[in-house]
Amino acid sequence: MKKRLLSVVLLLFSCAMIDAQEVQSEYKITLKSPGNPAESYTLTEDASGYLKASQLLPIEIRQQKEEHGSATRITVTLRATDLVYYNFEEVCKLSTMQHADCQFLMPGFWYHRNMRSPKEAPSFATSDSWQVREDRLSTPLTGIYSDKTGDFYTVVRLDKFENESLATHSAGEIILTDKTSLGFTGFRNVGGTTALVFGFPYSEAPKTYIRKLTLAPAVQAFEKLEKGETRQLVWEIRKGKAADYSAFVADVWNYSYDTYRPQVYTDAMSTAEAKRVLSNFFTESYVNKYDLKYFSGVHMRTDDCESTGSVEVGFVGRVLLNAFNALEYGEQTNNTDLINKANSVFDSYLKHGFTPNGFFREFVDYSHNNETDIYSIRRQSEGAFAILNYLNYEKKQGRKHPEWEAKIKTLLANFQKLQGQDGSFPRKFDDQFRVTDPSGGSTPSATLPLTMAYTYFKNKEYMESAKRTAVYLEKELISKADYFSSTLDANCEDKEASLYASTAMYYLAMASAPKERDRYIDLSKKAAYFSLSWYYMWDVPFAQGQMLGDVGFKSRGWGNVSVENNHVDVFIFEFATVLDWLAKERNEPRFSQFSSVIKSSMLQLMPVKGHMFNIGKVGYYPEVVQHTNWDYGKNGKGFYNDIFAPGWTVASLWQMLSPDRVETYFNPKKK
Repeated sequence: MKKRLLSVVLLLFSCAMIDAQEVQSEYKITLKSPGNPAESYTLTEDASGYLKASQLLPIEIRQQKEEHGSATRITVTLRATDLVYYNFEEVCKLSTMQHADCQFLMPGFWYHRNMRSPKEAPSFATSDSWQVREDRLSTPLTGIYSDKTGDFYTVVRLDKFENESLATHSAGEIILTDKTSLGFTGFRNVGGTTALVFGFPYSEAPKTYIRKLTLAPAVQAFEKLEKGETRQLVWEIRKGKAADYSAFVADVWNYSYDTYRPQVYTDAMSTAEAKRVLSNFFTESYVNKYDLKYFSGVHMRTDDCESTGSVEVGFVGRVLLNAFNALEYGEQTNNTDLINKANSVFDSYLKHGFTPNGFFREFVDYSHNNETDIYSIRRQSEGAFAILNYLNYEKKQGRKHPEWEAKIKTLLANFQKLQGQDGSFPRKFDDQFRVTDPSGGSTPSATLPLTMAYTYFKNKEYMESAKRTAVYLEKELISKADYFSSTLDANCEDKEASLYASTAMYYLAMASAPKERDRYIDLSKKAAYFSLSWYYMWDVPFAQGQMLGDVGFKSRGWGNVSVENNHVDVFIFEFATVLDWLAKERNEPRFSQFSSVIKSSMLQLMPVKGHMFNIGKVGYYPEVVQHTNWDYGKNGKGFYNDIFAPGWTVASLWQMLSPDRVETYFNPKKK
């Protein structure tokens, strides 16, 4: 029996091992002499592990491999025998996997083939082979998944990631001014065979992505090694099998979490202090000189945070949710100023905030005397979400608002007219219900107010509509692992679509009977892994002079935005609460552990006197946090864009800091 068990164990172990015939490695070193074009040299491995060129080079390279079950740890040591400027590359061809059969993953940046992204952003529309600098990615990892066999391979970089160097140029061959910890990772089509590609220092090809919808020529960085100086690099290649792309993403996230073990940010603000500081936004941003009263939260400058004439119901403005937050907090702290401001916002929207057919006036620009006449299911839903929270709160205080209830019923009737037979909602439309963008990626945003309205009004029609969204979400987004076009300023794969899908299932579970509830929990979990994959496991390094690095910013727990918008932000709202809930419902301790990382880390850039983090006013939380070589047009890595929208950042963090809201909404007896 012992022999039999031993043979079974050995068989399982051998099956998990990476076969050397399946992964065929090629190596290249590129050396640059200042003022001259770089030259590349193919390397071959000898019996002792040294990687050698056909001619003597001023650098020695040795590779060591260690097998750990299904993973192979690769350690590359470079030692300069003379002054040298180098860039090292390794290509691992996966001989059993054809490139055409594969889908790809670079967490927080690349999903499937990025084909929902335009050709002006990284996607297969431009090339079927890409390599990028590691700080673009929430985990410095590339994964390749075979649709045909279910096999996958990943490569992840293991390092302390302590250093970064300012670059003199953003394209071409660059000699770095100092040490960096950033390498590159990606995938390549090698004559029809797919391959993992990785190396150091960073090298991006066939293009580098420097600005929204702006690709630049390739970039290759060179690090200097003095004579006798060494550099050690470590990667881990892992083989696995998954039932589908969703299972692949979930497996990679769990592996990434176990590999990096991100820790809670220890100097985080308390909830009470964070809300106190954020509440200054309500005090200072209030504008009362137009028919709509509002908290100015969009299109403002980071340096002075002066209020603007723009007001937005949802998306980046979130004026109604901020009004509810201000009202609730004002009553909790006996702040009559906040109470009065919040009530004036609600009163003005009740009187002036709707179109002739009963939609919210989504975006009004008083400075230029214009407003949008194209509406979105996302903004409309976020407005309805805020008002239903407000009405539910007011009812608990014994205050009734029949006019508001009538307005919301009209809006929800409009929703029902817009909903398609498949359960989806169009992304954009006008006041005459003419659809201008039929894409269903924003559908989950409508699920939240529909389930809330069912609970508030006790109207089963709202729940039926919500259930129909779930059918669409399961069929078109979750089962296809295709989360797209939720964010309104891009049309691509994005974090918010998966986050909203997971949160939508959470709301449905809160409002459903036990049998249906289990199904929604499982769907929420499946979508949650995609949303989680956008959140950083590690702390990207910054160079001295890049403000975020100088103030000690840690990127772990912050989420990248979308393929088009390559920066991190604090979009979280209820998702941390969803993670804590899923951790209990499905015994997933990693979820609650990472939720703790998110909740602590996302508060670290709170602008307070003496620690303003380049923001003009206390509590105006930053939005476009540029953590890699990409910008919206201003400032670049280590800084913010000069224009920001603190309306949604304050609302997002406030919702995160109010974790009992959803449960007490659906279960009013719970406190």
